[in-house]
Amino acid sequence: MGKVAFLFPGQGAQYVGMGKVFYKSYSIARQTYEEANEKLGFDIAKICFEGPEDELLLTENTQPAILTTSIAILRVLQQKGLTSDFTAGLSLGEYAALVNAGALDFSDAVKLVRNRGIYMQQAVPNGMGKMGAIVGLTPDKIEKVLEQAREEGIIEVANFNTPEQIVVSGEKRAVKRALKKAKELGARKALPLLVSAPFHCSLLKPAGELLKKDLDEIDLHDPKIPVVSNVDAKVVTDKKEVYASLIRQVSNSVLWQQSVELLLKEGVAKFIEIGPGTTLSNFVKAIAENMKMEVESESIGDLEML
Repeated sequence: MGKVAFLFPGQGAQYVGMGKVFYKSYSIARQTYEEANEKLGFDIAKICFEGPEDELLLTENTQPAILTTSIAILRVLQQKGLTSDFTAGLSLGEYAALVNAGALDFSDAVKLVRNRGIYMQQAVPNGMGKMGAIVGLTPDKIEKVLEQAREEGIIEVANFNTPEQIVVSGEKRAVKRALKKAKELGARKALPLLVSAPFHCSLLKPAGELLKKDLDEIDLHDPKIPVVSNVDAKVVTDKKEVYASLIRQVSNSVLWQQSVELLLKEGVAKFIEIGPGTTLSNFVKAIAENMKMEVESESIGDLEML
């Protein structure tokens, strides 16, 4: 029988109403939101369930909202006896994966990601940065895109999502130039992303330094199950690696495609995405198809999936 991996989504998966059905149906889910409310000092549950959307979309709210929803659903699954052999999460989702692995306490994680959101937002002046998604270009064409765009400023690959899709991040003019060039080279899609800062590029190094101070004040633990980190697409096995990877993750590329490829090579045959949205399960299917492998990939963000 194949191994199981629990996956957790990152920023962009949020929607008003996420987690509400679990909150109403399971006491363990209610306790999770109440724990988050107490730690944060405001009603994150209300923002998750009622919005308004503008408030949910603030990075400093989005990050604890997605984390709390993911852990509420995870705890319901754990109560039902479901466990995983491996775990991983995309960007912000790595914090939920670390909670799943016992490397990070939820009460610490929810405060960390609140601060992480604030630091990431403040690292770059509003309007200076941008991100964009490019679909359907070969690696050599992507390099041509980046080469030309660098003439306008800092630009880097923020996410390697699938063999077909990457996300670029950097200074506004450089990203706009990259998207224009990508279209010229035949990209199926080259779209700006509705985000508030240029995540996962070197412009965010100051945010990583601030996060480091917060990490110094909490207790990390050695993961009880293998965690695949975004930064290196490698299995993290001790708390020192966890600490280093979380700091670097803020300003480095998310190697999601490579992380899933590693899990497939490790014998994972079933992937369960836990939290709002279905993005990761779709990514897994695309990556597995490219490797000519068959997998089971599902999302549990709604009660009907249980």
